Amino acid sequence: MNKAVSELLHKTTKIPLTIVLLVTLISCFGFLLMYSAAQGHFSPWASKQMLHFAIFMPMMIAIGLTNLKFWYKTSYIFYYGALGLLLLIYLLGHTAMGATRWIELGPLKLQPSELMKICIIFALARYFHDLGEKKITIKHLIIPGVMLIIPAFLIVKQPDLGTAIILLMIGSIIFFIVNVPKWFFITGVSIISIALPLTWQFLYDYQKNRILNFLNPEQDKLGSGYNIIQSKIAIGSGGFFGKGFMQGSQSQLEFLPEHQTDFVFTMISEEWGFLGASLILLIFAVLIFYSYLVAFHAKSQYGRVLAMGAISMFSLHVLINVAMVMGLLPAVGIPLPLLSYGGTNMMTVLIGFGLIISVHIHNREIIANHLKSFF
Repeated sequence: MNKAVSELLHKTTKIPLTIVLLVTLISCFGFLLMYSAAQGHFSPWASKQMLHFAIFMPMMIAIGLTNLKFWYKTSYIFYYGALGLLLLIYLLGHTAMGATRWIELGPLKLQPSELMKICIIFALARYFHDLGEKKITIKHLIIPGVMLIIPAFLIVKQPDLGTAIILLMIGSIIFFIVNVPKWFFITGVSIISIALPLTWQFLYDYQKNRILNFLNPEQDKLGSGYNIIQSKIAIGSGGFFGKGFMQGSQSQLEFLPEHQTDFVFTMISEEWGFLGASLILLIFAVLIFYSYLVAFHAKSQYGRVLAMGAISMFSLHVLINVAMVMGLLPAVGIPLPLLSYGGTNMMTVLIGFGLIISVHIHNREIIANHLKSFF
């Protein structure tokens, strides 16, 4: 047995089974939800979601086994590749539901904005690692600020305000992780607070309606407020134990649109009740906690930021989606990771966990600083 094979086998013994098992458990429950959403049929959602998982789960393991130095060296390549795809949308983009967010690749549809979530983590992790022990000043924030704002602007223009907000939040969390001075956040929050009233006139009508419906869903019960009202009915009607698998009236009778994507948590609450929804959230919490432990124990700045960024992206999706369907936040079209139907989102999430696994396996790798070559 040669050295490379021996080393690979040794790495496989270091794969954190907790992450793999929890990701698999959540995904399998998602297959059940897709089966129920189609009223007892594998087509069109469950079969495709299972195919997505079958393709991207091995990719997650392969990413985890890949040396962390490789991801460091290719970080900017991935970022610029995702940026190029965002620009390509304006030439070859596929339009659906009034938005141009996808690129068609034969039978598959790729959503570059989802990929950018993970690629911005790559770029920021390398940039702040290269700074080393330097005290971060305003001049050090110009480059990462531009790297963050450009894709956010392109995503807003699609339009996809929800994903752009997630992207900016991921960047803000990374800035906090690397100890950016507190005045930066205070200044940023102050500017956003002042600018919010001015941005109203630039929002699309459907975006304004989402905010107005968040404040008062009853104002248009059969129109723009319909989804959130039906979502609350479904969640409340499930009671403690739920109505039973495939017994939810709101989802089975199709009162609730998009129940296989953004509003999948309502299906959980209606069919499995408070108990089932709480159990799913508990599993999410365990997965998030374990992943944060991996990030906290990372030896290099690159590994720490990479893992923290990936699990923060996952956590934001869970938090925003659940709050959204419960009426605690405006509806912004954020899927529930591993449970909502969608190939690109599952790919992005599993890539993120692959990177967390890579940080865990290669925790002792020493990554050289290449700040001079960047400039």
